[in-house]
This record gives sequence, structure tokens and C-alpha cells, in this order.
Amino acid sequence: MAIRKKSTKSPPVLSHEFVLQNHADIVSCVAMVFLLGLMFEITAKASIIFVTLQYNVTLPATEEQATESVSLYYYGIKDLATVFFYMLVAIIIHAVIQEYMLDKINRRMHFSKTKHSKFNESGQLSAFYLFACVWGTFILISENYISDPTILWRAYPHNLMTFQMKFFYISQLAYWLHAFPELYFQKTKKEDIPRQLVYIGLYLFHIAGAYLLKFSLWAVLFVLGRLLTLILSVLTVGFGLARAENQKLDFSTGNFNVLAVRIAVLASICVTQAFMMWKFINFQLRRWREHSAFQAPAVKKKPTVTKGRSSKKGTENGVNGTLTSNVADSPRNKKEKSS
Repeated sequence: MAIRKKSTKSPPVLSHEFVLQNHADIVSCVAMVFLLGLMFEITAKASIIFVTLQYNVTLPATEEQATESVSLYYYGIKDLATVFFYMLVAIIIHAVIQEYMLDKINRRMHFSKTKHSKFNESGQLSAFYLFACVWGTFILISENYISDPTILWRAYPHNLMTFQMKFFYISQLAYWLHAFPELYFQKTKKEDIPRQLVYIGLYLFHIAGAYLLKFSLWAVLFVLGRLLTLILSVLTVGFGLARAENQKLDFSTGNFNVLAVRIAVLASICVTQAFMMWKFINFQLRRWREHSAFQAPAVKKKPTVTKGRSSKKGTENGVNGTLTSNVADSPRNKKEKSS
């Protein structure tokens, strides 16, 4: 009786592009649910919390600005819903950039698996940094932070913010929160996950701190770089806010201008910048060592050759000038002895 062998075929493996397309379609459907909810009166109130910015205040027109009223915003617990919705939008944009830009370049360049993941990470971050840099520059110009830097600490606390300022913070928080599920969607290697969790957590910590503590300084982070960030941090927190009249902790008015909070803010900024510089210096040193090791020529030992006829003859007849048994008993040597 024949025994049937069990099939040893492995289950089909889903490709990376299929996984990305699949999760992007699911996220798109979830985002469309919130958008379609705006069309119906029953669900419109709930959908507005996710789609639009909350906690707006309309200030009447003053004598200086008699043309129109101004709408400003403050933060609250409903902002978590808005951040969640725009986190879904960030996942969709991430998938679009990956499919229509980075994957096409990867197919042409034929990168290895390691370079493939590094290129995807660098490409996504480069697109985000470019967008944040342009947006941040526009905010600096329109809000007059460049022409009048004293706005950063004057009339603190900044309880109200403009639409673009609040939307900038919401977008930043949404982007860095979307990076957590992307670690799974992108099938990130286990050894790369701790490194990415560190800088994702640092960005979230500082952006959320700036948003909740009402410091406008982090708006210049993506524009002016680390050195100018340190200078402005010391100038704003160390000198500007230290000379303010109101230096009492008051949660009702949103005033956090006390010595302990200022020290904590400056310490976090300095530690973060020092950590980034330390990682950068180590990377450059490791790269320099690898480059030096690659450029250094290999040193080969040359065999020492002794000049003279006797040494050549000695090497032919034996080892170190001594005759071996095979050479001594050769027919030629026997013939010489008999003669």
C-alpha cells in the first residue's frame, strides 16, 4: 500500500510592495470614513473633531486692524483626534512617495537589502525635512520671527496661536507618530528598530513639549540647525524669559515661566544636541577609519635572497648547505667516488 508523502511546500510570501499597497488601501478607507462623515448631519459633529482644528477663538477687529477679525487657536484634549486623522494622512503620503518615487529608483539602482532599507529611510526623511523647512521658513517670515526675534519671549505665555502655527505642530506630531506603525509596514530589521525609536521619541518629546508649554522656539528647529537652536534657546529661555515680570507657575493661565521649567527645557535641548553631535562624530570617525583601512596598501614580506655562488649551490644540493641522503646516494656521486 503506497504511502502518500505530505506536501512540503512553503506558504506564499507576500512581497514588500504588496504589503505596502495593502496597508495604504486600508488606511485610505479609514480616512475616507471621516471625510464622508462630514456629508451627513448625524456624523458631521464627530467628523469635524478629526478633520478640522479645534479650540478656535475669534478676536474682534481693533483700531490698528479695523479691516477684519482674527481667528486664533489654543490646545486641548480634542487635538488628539486631529493628530490621529493626520497621522493616517501621513501614512498615505508615505506610501505614495515609496511607491511612485523610491521604489522606481531602487529598481533602477539594484541596491542590496541593507542599502535598500537605508535609502528608503533617508528618502522619506529628506522629503519630510524639505517640506518642513519650506513651511517653517514661511511661518518665520509671516509671523515676523526673523524681523523681531523678541516675539519669542515677549508677552509670554503665548496662549493663542495662528492657524498655520497650530497646524504646523499638529502635522509634526502626526508625522512622528506615524513612524511607529511604519516600522511594521516597512518590515524594519530588529537591529535598526532601537535606533529609530530613539530619534522618533526625541522629536516627539521636544515638539510636544513646545506645543504644551507654549514655547514658539521649536518652529525654527528645521530651518536654522542645531547651532542656531542652541543660541536661540539660551537667548529666549535663559535671558528673555528670565527677565519677564510674571514668573509664577499658573496652570489656569498656561504660565510655565519658572526656574525649574526653564532649566529642564535648556537641559533637554543641550542633551539632545550633544547626543546628535556625538552620534555624528562617531559616524564620521568610523567612516574615516574604514576609508583609511581601504586606502592603505597591503604590505607583503619579500623573501631574502643571499648573493653568491656558494649559496645557490648549497640550496640546490641540500638544506642550509648540507647534503641530503638522496643527493649523496645519486648515481653521479657514486661514479665520482669509484673513479
